Amino acid sequence: MPQRRETTRVTSAETVLAYAFDAAAFTASEAIDATGLTRSTVLAACTELVRLGWLRDLDDARAAGEYRKGRPARRYELDADAGVVVGVDAGQHRVTALVADLRGAVLARTEGALGESGLEVPVRLAVTEDTVASALAAAGVEPVRVLVTVVGIPAPVDATGASPDDGGFWNSMNPGFAGVVPHGVVVVENDANAAALAERPSSGDASFAALLSGERFGAGLVVDGALLRGARGGAGELRVLDLVDGVSSSDGIGRTARTLVRAARAEGLVDDGSLLGGDEEPGAAEVFAAAALRDPVALEVVDRLGDRLARVCVLLASLLDIDRVVVAGAIADAAEPVIDRAREHLAAWEYDPTPEVVASRLGGDVVVLGAVARALDTVHADPLAFPLPAAQGVVTA
Repeated sequence: MPQRRETTRVTSAETVLAYAFDAAAFTASEAIDATGLTRSTVLAACTELVRLGWLRDLDDARAAGEYRKGRPARRYELDADAGVVVGVDAGQHRVTALVADLRGAVLARTEGALGESGLEVPVRLAVTEDTVASALAAAGVEPVRVLVTVVGIPAPVDATGASPDDGGFWNSMNPGFAGVVPHGVVVVENDANAAALAERPSSGDASFAALLSGERFGAGLVVDGALLRGARGGAGELRVLDLVDGVSSSDGIGRTARTLVRAARAEGLVDDGSLLGGDEEPGAAEVFAAAALRDPVALEVVDRLGDRLARVCVLLASLLDIDRVVVAGAIADAAEPVIDRAREHLAAWEYDPTPEVVASRLGGDVVVLGAVARALDTVHADPLAFPLPAAQGVVTA
């Protein structure tokens, strides 16, 4: 990334650009009121930002029909197409990529399947590369327009993008993506942390945990507005659940539902008349649907899952004094019966603090949406460090 220019003009331009990221079309007077800068400084900053490709110089207010008397005011807006960001959810079995403009509007979405080969590094890297390339092609975007690509992975990630060497799973999940996603700045992020970034708008000022809950439990933790990472990126990894009575592992709701049904079948508790019978092993959503129809084995599974989820919520709330737990991931919509049961357990136990437990509304895209949010945060943190293709005379369409 180019070095930041430390001049008065850059500082003023950054201030105006920060306003433009959140504003619609604006006049210099509106920018003055929002930033506190002088008119001459704002006009100079806008001229510079137009030259650099960040702003569009629009028709003046009189031409736009918004001005009646006197000298017409010049109008500007962020050029949201000046560059793009890419978010990637590189899970163990699937890769999802989103391309978004500088306001976060999604331009394209693609998926790639890893199947059972997700631990094979060459396969993982090749599928990630192909999925990102397909997303850019679907969006009609040349790679040169990508400012930041963020890759969310199921492993702890420190501030440098590295994962601890566990000699196995974490190494496979984070083998190094810069070589296969060579578009702009490449950032690697923990998937639960990405989910927490995606959930920020829905949680407001609350301290909360975004709890990925499908195959494993992993939490992205936002406390007093700050995302917690830890020195090695391990905050929220939840390996401690192996030692928690009534939980005993970090297996998530989906995996545990299958395990409990399998055990019930082995004990002969699932007969031919059960909704959980048949040759195929039911998934979590089928178990929860069966519980809604009062299948006794499914009801027992839901109760045990609710108890387990409630214990995880108590642990998080007791350690971090958080206000809410957002159950996230593809399992979230189907898991409402489990969440309802967890709420009942929490109310009965009368622990203090008792967090609010809610289901995410972002579904299986919560991680990739969080990766896009992280990419936009990276651009917003130092936008003028990113040279835009148009400002360099690069033809992109």
